[in-house]
Amino acid sequence: MVAPSGALSAHLITNCGRRRRYGRAVLGAVLLILGARPAAAQFTSSVNVVEVYATVTDAKGGPVTGLVQEDFTVRENGEPQQVSTFAAGQFPLSVAVAIDRSFSMAGERLATAQSAARLFLGELRPDDESMLLAIGSQTEIVAPLSRDRQAQLAALARVDAFGTTGLYDSIVAAIDAIQPAKGRRALILLSDGSDRYSTVTASQALERARRSDVLIYPIAFGQTRPETFAELATLTGGRSFHVRNAKELPQTLRAIAAELRNQYLLGYTPAKPIVAGANEWRGIAVTVQRPGVTVRARDGYVAK
Repeated sequence: MVAPSGALSAHLITNCGRRRRYGRAVLGAVLLILGARPAAAQFTSSVNVVEVYATVTDAKGGPVTGLVQEDFTVRENGEPQQVSTFAAGQFPLSVAVAIDRSFSMAGERLATAQSAARLFLGELRPDDESMLLAIGSQTEIVAPLSRDRQAQLAALARVDAFGTTGLYDSIVAAIDAIQPAKGRRALILLSDGSDRYSTVTASQALERARRSDVLIYPIAFGQTRPETFAELATLTGGRSFHVRNAKELPQTLRAIAAELRNQYLLGYTPAKPIVAGANEWRGIAVTVQRPGVTVRARDGYVAK
C-alpha cells in the first residue's frame, strides 16, 4: 500500500471504547489475492491466485442467480483468463454501516437513517459480522465488528446529531475500519450532503477505495448527491443510490442486503506472471454470456 499522507493520517477512526460525543480519531484504508490478507490496501500474494466477487443483476436491479462458471469471462488487462475457482451463493461477510450524524441530519433524517440501518442489520445472516460508524467532523466506531446485533442496535439508538460532514475523511476512515476484517468486506455509507472541511481530497479518497478490497455502497438521500458516490461504487464493485424520498431508504437497504447474499466468486491465476517488485496495476473486466444483465466487480488490483 502507498502509505497515507499526513493529511490522510489525521482524520481516521475513533476509539470505540469511548462513547463521548466528540469521539477521538485514530489511524486506520471485489478483489482479493488468495493466501494473503493485506495489512494495507494493496494486494500481495505468494500463490498469485486472484479472487474477485461479481454481482449480476437484471434490468430491474434484482440479483441474477443460477449462473455457472461457463457463463463468465474474466479478462485481465484485456486478456482472457482461465477461471480455476468458482462458487455461487452466500459467503462470509463483514460489513460496516456508516451513518452521517452531522447537524444537517438532526431530527427526521437521522431517525430515518437509523431505522434503515436497523432493518439492514436484521437482514444479515447470524454468522455475518457487522460494525457501526457515526461520521461527521470525526468518525467514531460506535459498535465494533461482531455478531452481537443487540449491542449494535443499542449503540445505533444512541447516535445523535453532531458536527459537519467531513465526507472524504470519513470514507477513508470507514475503509480503514473494515479493511482488517475477514471474508468479503463491504461498506454501506449513508449521507445527505457533500463534503465540508475534509483534509483528504476526493481523488485521495477514491484512490484509497480503489486499492482496498471493500465493496462500497454509497447512499445519498435528500436533494444533493456527492459526485464521488458513483465513482466509489464503480471502482469497488458496489452500487450507488440516490434516494430523494426518505421513505424509500429502508427498501434500498433491503435491496443491498439481498445483493450481498447473492454474489459469485471467481478465481484465476494470471496468465501473465506477477514479477516481484513490479508494483503493477492490472485491470479486471468480468462479463456474463447472458443478455439483459449487468455485471459489477472490482476494476483491478495491484500486482506486487
